[in-house]
Amino acid sequence: MFEITATRHIDRREHLLIPRVPVPKQPPEQRIFNFHEVYLGYNEETVKIEAARCIQCPVEQACLTACPVHNDIPLAMWHTARGEFYEGYLAFRKNSTMSEVCGRVCPQEKLCQGSCVVGAYEPPVYIGKVEFFLADWMRIHGKMDSVLDSERKPPTGRTVAIVGSGPAGLHAAEILALKGHHVDVYERHPKPGGLLMYGIPDFKLEKDKVQGITERCEHAGVRFICNTTVNTPGNPYVEDLLYEYDAVLVAIGAEIPATMGTEGEDLPGVWKSLDFLISLNLQEEMFPPGLERPDIEGKTVMVVGGGDTSSDCVRSAVRAGAGRVILSYRRSEKEMPGREEDRGFAKEEGVEYEFLTQPVRFIPGPDGRLAQVELRRMKLGEPDKSGRRRPVPIEGSEFITDVDIMVLALGFWPDEKFAKATPGMETKRWGEIKVDPETGMTSRIGLWAAGDAVNGADLVVTAMAGARKAADSIHEYLLTLSKEYEELGVEPPKPPEAPAGLEPGCAQSFIVTTPARKPVKLDRMG
Repeated sequence: MFEITATRHIDRREHLLIPRVPVPKQPPEQRIFNFHEVYLGYNEETVKIEAARCIQCPVEQACLTACPVHNDIPLAMWHTARGEFYEGYLAFRKNSTMSEVCGRVCPQEKLCQGSCVVGAYEPPVYIGKVEFFLADWMRIHGKMDSVLDSERKPPTGRTVAIVGSGPAGLHAAEILALKGHHVDVYERHPKPGGLLMYGIPDFKLEKDKVQGITERCEHAGVRFICNTTVNTPGNPYVEDLLYEYDAVLVAIGAEIPATMGTEGEDLPGVWKSLDFLISLNLQEEMFPPGLERPDIEGKTVMVVGGGDTSSDCVRSAVRAGAGRVILSYRRSEKEMPGREEDRGFAKEEGVEYEFLTQPVRFIPGPDGRLAQVELRRMKLGEPDKSGRRRPVPIEGSEFITDVDIMVLALGFWPDEKFAKATPGMETKRWGEIKVDPETGMTSRIGLWAAGDAVNGADLVVTAMAGARKAADSIHEYLLTLSKEYEELGVEPPKPPEAPAGLEPGCAQSFIVTTPARKPVKLDRMG
């Protein structure tokens, strides 16, 4: 691959002189009234110019090695710069089935784009923006069915159950289905998509992109069994799936919210971040049971946390019409782990930041609902194991402020109960499932795991990298199984009958809408 790149003859000095093409985006005064994506994206002319800024490094490309799935980015840029959008997309698709997602939500500034050699002289190539243009172009021009038809292998008769339809589950499902295996995906929510559908706001990833992926999976032969929480009473257990299917992949993510253990944390008006995001970003028919939309118009909303989820929550609150939105973080801005770009957008949208503060008590009003929060000011001490300076409380610095809604965005953990309900499946200290790092296989034969269930809460692209390894390992295992059936002269078991919860054409059975308080006409490709 590296040698091939060296044969693409270009004048690198000349290409370094090409200025970066700005990506059109909604201005703050417009986007605060709608949940549509901030970035409107390149068009067919501007994307070619931006892709031409790639200098086709002739040695081991830093962008490729920095990408967790090792996309051949120089090849994609080469084709795109020449207007060969179909071929450019295929260069990404070789290792990634979700360019429409990764191009939007990956922290490229810390991965491929942050390693771009052009960045040593000029702003780096906007790799992610080019990537999602290509995926959108394929979808808008109806090219995906032909890609799937060319990639699909004959049926093998082997069966796979995947638990969870987030990034890892969907990536593995599409790979395995196209290799000819029968794939059923079990999802606890009413609709497939997992974190992509239920955890990422529309202004970063509109739901029609996720729906397009689930439709593509169904076109490849994947079945989705929704409203089915595996390893709970009344639903299948992993043991049942291991009996019914040749192989099982656990891709349940990490959705158990971290808590503060603070007085008043259980008051009405104190929200978990994922419930809050679902309630503001999705229509009610897609809500999990028992969830209701909060009355947020004109209210004061405070979010505690410093990661990407906290930014998602404050920016969702702004768009939902909150009168005042505050983010409390116990360290300084320099130590915040979330994306700097998201914080910049949030500040443009009117979010207030209270750095070096931490809630210590949630106070109810006469009606028993949250009315105030007591915070304590902090100072920075010595670095902890993460390398960030440790927050130290300042005695006597407590103060009280009025708040109507509090959102806890403190991170997530894998579900330990799931693992405990699966005999013989080993876990780590915080509930992450133990796997062979090269294959994704667990301590149980026939059982694999990938994504945040293995890594802890992490990036979409790292979940996909683990899912690729697991899918490749499962494929090899299933081929070996088929040979053994053939050698023994045994009739292999047939794919399971339609399970309860199966929704044929599930991805096409609902229409996702993007919320907006003011209608807006967006000038973008699609």
